[in-house]
Amino acid sequence: MAFREDVPLVFADREDGGRRLAAELRRRTWVDPLVLGLARGGVPVAAVVARRLGADFDVAVARKIGAPGRREYGVGAVTPDGPAIYDEAILRSLRLTSARMARAEARERAEARRRLARYRDGRAPAGIADRDVILVDDGLATGVTATAALRDVRAGNPRTVVFAAPVGAPGAAARLLHEADDVVCVTEPAGFRAVGQWYADFRQTSDEDVLALLSGDRRESTEDGR
Repeated sequence: MAFREDVPLVFADREDGGRRLAAELRRRTWVDPLVLGLARGGVPVAAVVARRLGADFDVAVARKIGAPGRREYGVGAVTPDGPAIYDEAILRSLRLTSARMARAEARERAEARRRLARYRDGRAPAGIADRDVILVDDGLATGVTATAALRDVRAGNPRTVVFAAPVGAPGAAARLLHEADDVVCVTEPAGFRAVGQWYADFRQTSDEDVLALLSGDRRESTEDGR
């Protein structure tokens, strides 16, 4: 696990986050690396990382399951095909059960499948077995979505799987180590409330943005921050 505190606390945008994250990841030796961007916001970060590592690049999809009436407050997460996971402590605090979340779970799984089908567009997924896989997002908050995605990746029998993000909530990386072989964050700043507060430009990433990045139609707007 690695993170640094001697870096600016605000990234210009996701590309900037990707450049800084890639600098950390390039310190390591990777075996047949595959970089997976967690859709949607992790894809612009991952695209930069993949280019700078000279790695293959693909997309992963996981959807947050929101609390009733508070869809932005994640109580669990689901991937297109893997089992849903829930934060049992949060469920208890809200007096919820996974059974009560069945409708929301089905809705988010359907959306995850829709997104993956659109991003794939008939293309076969990149192979995972026996490779070093780096799952990249734009930030790490509670870790519930990352956990669902990591378990999905692990099912493909990678050599190792590492979760990486430009910014993470204090302690979140350590909690994720039971799912990943390692977790890399550029910074874990005090005062973390949401991922977006650590980006000057945190505009929403669209499906079209994801498709363009997967097809290689977009490049970094600047090289090495110049």
